[in-house]
Amino acid sequence: MKKFLILILIIFCSCDKSITLIHDSNKLDSIVDKYIDNGSQALLLVRLEDNDGNSIYQYSNKNNTLVPDHEINEKTWFRIWSMSKIVTISLTMDLVEDGILKLDDPVTKYIPEFVNLKVAVSKKGKPLSGYGEGLGIDVLENDEPCPYQLVENNFEMTVLQLINHEAGFYYSTTGINCLDNILNSKNLAASKNSNELIQKLSELPLVDYPGNKHFYGLNTTVLGLVNERASGESLDNLVKNRITEPMNIKGLQYNKNSDTKLLPVFSGVDSSIRYANDGELDIMGTYVPGYGIENELFMGGEGMIGTADGYADFLRMLLNHGELNGHRFLNESSVKEIYSPHTQLENDYGYNGYNLWITSKLYKEKGYGDEGLWTGGGYEGTHFWIDPKRDFVGLIMTQMFETPKAGYGRDNEIRGEVYTQIFKNEE
Repeated sequence: MKKFLILILIIFCSCDKSITLIHDSNKLDSIVDKYIDNGSQALLLVRLEDNDGNSIYQYSNKNNTLVPDHEINEKTWFRIWSMSKIVTISLTMDLVEDGILKLDDPVTKYIPEFVNLKVAVSKKGKPLSGYGEGLGIDVLENDEPCPYQLVENNFEMTVLQLINHEAGFYYSTTGINCLDNILNSKNLAASKNSNELIQKLSELPLVDYPGNKHFYGLNTTVLGLVNERASGESLDNLVKNRITEPMNIKGLQYNKNSDTKLLPVFSGVDSSIRYANDGELDIMGTYVPGYGIENELFMGGEGMIGTADGYADFLRMLLNHGELNGHRFLNESSVKEIYSPHTQLENDYGYNGYNLWITSKLYKEKGYGDEGLWTGGGYEGTHFWIDPKRDFVGLIMTQMFETPKAGYGRDNEIRGEVYTQIFKNEE
């Protein structure tokens, strides 16, 4: 009888996560509804998933006029943009474990086309990473960044610098017109394949000397090219052969299947939602990554598509320190490297691991969540977090370029409500 009671208690505890984490789903539902009703989102899906892949909470809503033909659920396909980065970085760590490459390898070992890369500097010889909109750095008198000068790069670019965004690559959003314009002119995402992309990148200047400064940009895209050259496989095949098939992850890939239906692209730049114009998503020119069945260019920093269910499975692999569905993909030490402090160590809101933001206690103090969450997101408004304390993952999925003001603070409010309920349960 005693053994029977213990078994019942174990079953009860294992099935009770949705109750212990979320006790008022209606409150969360109403926050999701608010962002649809106020016109800041065309669609919104929130999913929380426990370490076993069970749904703790899921709710979605949409504007039926803008999104008439899509059901929004855990199987809906989203363009995940920079949420591709942690997938590419994880692949790199897997290749390192297999001895196929090393983090301190020079990038030119795999991409010799980069041997003559130059650095863009101002009239007084200052790297352009110190200029641009929003960087908060005063421009020296008579030292405007445009037109820039090109100088020799005497520093070796490494694989690790690509991971940490310290290699000198950038997006066409620096606010330095001469730099943005030349990147836009290359239309990188229109490249037919990796070799053509490499050729175009080799004709662009770096924004800084490798290793000198953290500067967010195309570094992870180049990392994907290194993965391809080092392994002799396309990034698409690396994802299939090393991640999705061995761990039975469905809903995370590059090209569409014949029956895959992607959501429209929405823009909020005019303060109200509309369908985006061609070329409006201009992070690297007027073209965006290709998702067609015949696409042969796989951009490691931007190009993946995924469902909430599929991406949550990938996050659960990290949560499980490298293992999912009985298959070990990464050693625990590699996952620890991914979430350990590497860059932006003086930021009050946390620090960067390997392109994974780890939140500080300020998140809890401000009501945004908790300390120690592993977070990230994508260009069209997708967001994720991993909670290693409570063994669950969270996803906020949408498709929105330039969220209107009514949508500002969306992720913090949704995540904040999740943790308000969690903290109340933990008291």
